[in-house]
Amino acid sequence: DTNQTNTQYLPTMASSLLRKATVGAGLALGTAFVYHQVRGTQEYRDRSDLTHMTPTYRPHLHNMPTREEQIKALQEREYDILVIGGGATGCGVALDAASRGLRTALVERQDFSSGTSGKSTKLIHGGVRYLEKAFLNLDYGQFQLVKEALSERSNLLKISPHLSEELPIMLPIYKLWQLPYYWAGAKVYDYLAGRKGLESSYFLSRGKALEKFPMLKQDRLVGAMVYYDAQHNDARMNVALALTAASEGAALTNYTEVLELSKDADTGKVNGAIVLDRISNKKLKIRAKVVVNATGPYADAVRKMANESVEPIVSPSSGVHIVLPSYYSPRDMGLLDPATSDGRVIFFLPWEGSTIAGTTDAPCELSFTPKPDHNEIDFILSEVSSYLSKDVQVRREDVLAAWSGIRPLVRDPSKEKTEGLCRNHIVHVSDEGLLTVSGGKWTTYRQMAEDTVDMAVKSFDLKPKHKNSRTEEIFLVGAHDYYPNMYIQLIQEYGLDVGVAKHLAKTYGDRAVDVADLTQETGQRWPMRGIKLSQNYVYVEAEVLYAVREEYAVTAVDVLARRTRLACLNAAAARDCLPRVIELMAKELNWSKARRQTEFTQAEAFITGEMGLSQLGPKRGQPSRPIGKKKETATSYYGLRSTRRSGGGL
Repeated sequence: DTNQTNTQYLPTMASSLLRKATVGAGLALGTAFVYHQVRGTQEYRDRSDLTHMTPTYRPHLHNMPTREEQIKALQEREYDILVIGGGATGCGVALDAASRGLRTALVERQDFSSGTSGKSTKLIHGGVRYLEKAFLNLDYGQFQLVKEALSERSNLLKISPHLSEELPIMLPIYKLWQLPYYWAGAKVYDYLAGRKGLESSYFLSRGKALEKFPMLKQDRLVGAMVYYDAQHNDARMNVALALTAASEGAALTNYTEVLELSKDADTGKVNGAIVLDRISNKKLKIRAKVVVNATGPYADAVRKMANESVEPIVSPSSGVHIVLPSYYSPRDMGLLDPATSDGRVIFFLPWEGSTIAGTTDAPCELSFTPKPDHNEIDFILSEVSSYLSKDVQVRREDVLAAWSGIRPLVRDPSKEKTEGLCRNHIVHVSDEGLLTVSGGKWTTYRQMAEDTVDMAVKSFDLKPKHKNSRTEEIFLVGAHDYYPNMYIQLIQEYGLDVGVAKHLAKTYGDRAVDVADLTQETGQRWPMRGIKLSQNYVYVEAEVLYAVREEYAVTAVDVLARRTRLACLNAAAARDCLPRVIELMAKELNWSKARRQTEFTQAEAFITGEMGLSQLGPKRGQPSRPIGKKKETATSYYGLRSTRRSGGGL
């Protein structure tokens, strides 16, 4: 019976292999063609030329207005553009509009980057998967999407060198037919970027692949292809966008919720919004010629404020990521599993001194507090284990944090409903005059913002001082005087720990000195300054003060999850230092005892739920505790039954 079954499958297997071989040959020919075109027109140049490019324009940096001053400004004038949503796209729109000379305001219900933009895979990439689909399905739209994203990847590296960097990513090869297939695809990916390309992809022999990625599974390994994309600190990048927009004159406020859209009594067109300042609990009215809906997966909720009868255009999709210790991956090499057991893609990447693995992709219900599902965590762990050596025991208790981000897959409302979801972003003006931008991805936020402001200018007859977008030439806050060896200056002048100094330079850029000025003496011979929030991580107490004073941090969660990234890296460590963070913020913001208790309760709920602390720890069938831990203290170690938590707070 078994032989008969195998015989039945032989034609199918042969057909599949023939198809892959044909596609591989086609990609190889396509590579030769693209190579000839790129070299022939001298578009391609070495990445080293790009690293020394500087923008021709820099924003007018000044002392940022306080949040209270921004709230007051929202009521004092009519704005050209009011942006709803403080994610990457919303802040990108605000920056684009303000830098053109348009009067710009932005409101965000929670904090900047509190949604999808702060829970991404941390990649700035063109999308090798999209490129594969473009060839397999002969889809020109996918091809254009990759080309646009590769261009934006280069620009983001240029305008934010302190927050982004190139990252080589390995494609392990376990079957011979994959060698020409992956090689051709990687080369097309290289040359499609043209003059904005990074380092060239290359092949590694089996031995070299294991040398670069020692944790890799050795059985049947043929070799590996390595291609280049880029990586960033997503939430910090989002905050930098918001601060840069503010430096251009935009009025931005977080924790400002839109309650309803206001309309002109005669025309019925949207002309502003009624909002609630969730900190003071006061309502205010904002007048604007154009209202931009940049709320990502929540776009339909705002569209219904303008017209309750509109058809939904967003299909929310959940993407779960987990964080593992640094020893799971090399410090300077990522890994891509292009075809998991269920056909999805899994990235396995070094990030902020740890290892991040994800993402899943599954339909979900909309929520402002999405939580990682334990089944998705198990799926990621299973896929990771299939690519790692048997020497590496992939354990559930090694998961330090887990989170879920909701991606907006959108349908263009101007097209027939049957046409399905868009692969790119959409910019649409409704009959009521609400401008909605949605879809796309982190890498293309700038192009999405440019398209949105272009549409606003065209559709609403705005009169910008500068007709065209200037954001390709604007360095983000912190990038202006940043240089790679800045951390050495911090060590020598302030006596900081090497890891802390590198972290401050890469996180704050040329403003790292301002943060270092706030550091306190440690009382030790070395390091002399920089008291850490958590001894195993590089975050220091001075960052809490800086976040409150200069970066619009309002809550403890803002500091732990988005100004620093501790909650995303280690949920238990974030929970442990929560009382100290609240103590520091309370002194800065004059919090009452009741407010401090509220902050503790809300932050603990966030860490337990959204950062996955309740999902972490031992699982049946696996080791019940970490090495060196006594059985009776294991539950406390995982944060599942902490004695501090049972005390009820501060």
